[in-house]
This record gives sequence, structure tokens and C-alpha cells, in this order.
Amino acid sequence: MDWTSDIVPVLLAVGCGTVIGLERQLKHKAAGLRTNILICLGAAVFTIISERMAGGQDSITRIAAQIVTGVGFLGAGAVIQDRGGIHGLTTAATIWLMASIGMACGARFYGLAIFSTILALVVLVGLGQVDKYIGVGRDNGRKKEINSQ
Repeated sequence: MDWTSDIVPVLLAVGCGTVIGLERQLKHKAAGLRTNILICLGAAVFTIISERMAGGQDSITRIAAQIVTGVGFLGAGAVIQDRGGIHGLTTAATIWLMASIGMACGARFYGLAIFSTILALVVLVGLGQVDKYIGVGRDNGRKKEINSQ
């Protein structure tokens, strides 16, 4: 297999990471443009490498499982607890999702990668607006309790 066959999955991983990373960057989140691109790209590269190393054997899933574990540590680092509240869960979930999209790119599941990126953008942008509209978010429940006393 020629290395040029890896150009499309790697570029698609960078593209998917860019789309989600821009949204996160514009919202001033800790894991922004570069972080999301690198997570997606890294997962794609590891998936391509595992495919080559496995040579058609079942061991391809071992590296994929380790990607999930490793990214879990990155996500855990994004979660912050202070004053009884937890922040960064959406960032942690986005990191986890970006790894899965990168893996889809590396496995050449292009439709899945693109569709998942679009859905993630809908959730991050669209449901963020819904959260604001219905009052779900940071400290809203606590503020209502304080105000009602």
C-alpha cells in the first residue's frame, strides 16, 4: 500500500477537527482549534498505523482500544471541579468524540466521520442555544433556590 492512500483520511481528520475546533475556539474553550485538530489527526494516524501493523489480523482493535483509553485521560484533565460545580464536561465529551471521528477517518469510514462532525456541530451550536433558552446551564438551579428563599 502506497503512503499516498493515507492523504485523504489524514486530511479529512484535519478538516473535521477544524470544524469542531473553530466552534470551540470561538466560544473560548480550553480545547480549541489546535487541540481538536491534533486529537482528530492523532486518532486517524494511530488507526492507520494499527491497520498496517495488524495485517488483517484481529489485533487492529487493540490499538483502537488504547486510543479510547488515552483520550479518556485527556478528557479527564479538561474537567474542573470548583465550589460544588463541575466545568468542562462538554469539552471532555468533545475531546472523546474528536478521537472517534479521527478513528473513523483513519478506518476510511468517511461518511460516518462527516455525518458525526455535522451532528456534533448541531449539538454544540444548536443545543447550546436551547440550553440558554430553557435556562439549563451553570448554577441556574442553585440561583433559583437562592432567589426563592
